[in-house]
Amino acid sequence: MKVILKQTVPKVGKEGTVVAVADGFARNYLFPRGLAIVADKNQLKALEVRNVRLSAKFADAKSSAEVLKEQINGKTVRIPGQVGKDQGKLFGAITSQNVADAIRKQLGVEVDKRNVALIEPIKRLGDHTVEVDLHREVDAKLIVQVFDPAAEVVETPAAAEPELVEA
Repeated sequence: MKVILKQTVPKVGKEGTVVAVADGFARNYLFPRGLAIVADKNQLKALEVRNVRLSAKFADAKSSAEVLKEQINGKTVRIPGQVGKDQGKLFGAITSQNVADAIRKQLGVEVDKRNVALIEPIKRLGDHTVEVDLHREVDAKLIVQVFDPAAEVVETPAAAEPELVEA
């Protein structure tokens, strides 16, 4: 089934694009959440008119999105997470809001949580590649490193020097 996306859907497509998806995915996921509409003849004409209007509006926004991409693409942000006994599964989850806050604090770049493309929240320790949708044509990828703050040992300068024992 061909649908027109009303919002960017990770791993499906960006807002305003026509994509072919499975019928069940469209009926059970996209339509109930208001993420897409059926791509019939009238809707396609309306989409063309809308795209022409938006292209003029977003021309200058693309250049600012390119600047943001240079600031965050390929960078790493670290987010602490509480871990259970099995040392790998988080008690909670790292959401797109947590990632947006970490980008703001660690990289100094303001990113809206809706632009962070997480399909599911992060529930494990380790490095996770996350895509950030900055513009219809500009995406940035960054690495989210989830760590256990209790397991991190901070070495002090006194502990780094070996003690001398006189015999």
